[in-house]
Amino acid sequence: MSVQQYDEIGEAFEGFKSLPLMRYGEVPSFLGLVGDVRGKSVLDLASGTGFYGREFKRRGAAEVLGIDISGEMVAAARRFEEREPLGVRYEVGDVAELRPLERRFDLATGVQLLNYAQDVAAMERMCRNVHRSLRPGAEFFVLAQNPDYGMDDPALSKYGFRCESTGEEAETGPRVRITALLDPPISFVANCPRREVYESCLRAAGFDEPTWLPLEISDAGLREFGTDFWADLLAEPPLEMLRCRA
Repeated sequence: MSVQQYDEIGEAFEGFKSLPLMRYGEVPSFLGLVGDVRGKSVLDLASGTGFYGREFKRRGAAEVLGIDISGEMVAAARRFEEREPLGVRYEVGDVAELRPLERRFDLATGVQLLNYAQDVAAMERMCRNVHRSLRPGAEFFVLAQNPDYGMDDPALSKYGFRCESTGEEAETGPRVRITALLDPPISFVANCPRREVYESCLRAAGFDEPTWLPLEISDAGLREFGTDFWADLLAEPPLEMLRCRA
């Protein structure tokens, strides 16, 4: 997948987190999945503009290293760090070719990471590099498109997004175009890997207990929009989470 599409988005990527799906679904669900990070070292892969890395530091993480393939995304994250110094470090890097790190981390996160592997071999390399960077028993938390999601669902637009099939098929699964309905809209293309591809690559890298978990809607989201508003999303969630252990 081209790095250019994310270089062109840059700091505007932060706007994604204001959309209903992100604000009341992804963000609280993923932070809840990761849980208590107090005193822990966190490796934030595909860190983007640093949203989750900053949240982990605010929640008491002892150390956070964010790594992203996009130089512009990392530059934007560093600008946020300059405005509000939290002690998060960032560097540019391709997880499929990740350099050996100076230490092993207590946990790793990969939000929209593994779905950018060009093929199965690249995803397995990513998983091996993550595993090598974690202490034994540490957990790896993943968030990506739901492998079973039906594309071209118009109901998704009321949650701030549009998801369309490109008609192309990668080795890992179909390719999709995702549009965030901001002003102006922002689109990018990714793969939607099959469930068994994720699991086989993680196991080949040495991870155990891969477990899929559903997206949930926060109490704040239910209060603001009501239960009926979220019915379509909960019936067919576009995102899903995965945890496993090194």
